[in-house]
Amino acid sequence: MKILQIFRFITGHPLTQKAPWRGLWRFLIWQIRSRSKKTVTFNWIEGTKLLVQNGMTGATGNIYCGLHEYADMSFILHALREGDLFIDVGSNIGSYTILASGVCRAETIAIEPDPDTANHLRANIAANRLEDLVRVVETAVGAENGEIKFTMGQDTTNQVATQDNGPVRTVPLATLDHIIGNRNPVVIKMDVEGYETETLLGAARTLANPSLIAIEIETADPEGIRILTHHGFRRVAYAPTTRSLEPSELAESSNALFVRDEIDVLSRIQTAPTRKYRNVTV
Repeated sequence: MKILQIFRFITGHPLTQKAPWRGLWRFLIWQIRSRSKKTVTFNWIEGTKLLVQNGMTGATGNIYCGLHEYADMSFILHALREGDLFIDVGSNIGSYTILASGVCRAETIAIEPDPDTANHLRANIAANRLEDLVRVVETAVGAENGEIKFTMGQDTTNQVATQDNGPVRTVPLATLDHIIGNRNPVVIKMDVEGYETETLLGAARTLANPSLIAIEIETADPEGIRILTHHGFRRVAYAPTTRSLEPSELAESSNALFVRDEIDVLSRIQTAPTRKYRNVTV
């Protein structure tokens, strides 16, 4: 983020807009610490930790405001229970994985194809002692099993390569059905930089599993929406403050939330415990 964008993000964020100076102060401290130390250990929500480096945009948003993606992350905190299975597709350095397993105590399959980013993911899992709850799968996810070209040198925004993506490397490719097997996921978060529909095409058995109550997806194109609708999912928006599901056009998030059984989802989110982060609760 550029400086002006960061300031707007901090001052408009639901967890800092009442006292934006707190977020701006954390931004200033981060700038100082990250220049004197390559990796900074950040004490996060409910006693969890994040190991963060300069350039990790989403992770640094957590430092400034508590939950970088407020609605999406709050949904994970409210929807998951101990013993549930969470699928983190495109887990990056593991922010969502840590919320799911470190805070909610759910099991997680964390899928990350970039080897360098996967190393950061494993470091965060180890820092939170979550090895017994998290399985890391180092592969890209798509409509078939095999191999695929993946970009290099783009930090946390590496993605399946197109012809003009610059340097690439070959990484394994697997379907979500193949990775999950006969297990019963409860929530899926999918952030694969525009490759979401291909991923959904390789997840027919997973999407049909009645255990799956919700999917958070970064890019929802018409074909992806058709696939999810076919499996009984409906797009909604999550309002963390009231813990309610609202019409999708009211969404405060750039991601899309799809749920199958709204009554079940509402029961979960409305009975979830309150989570504390510094001077705010979620």
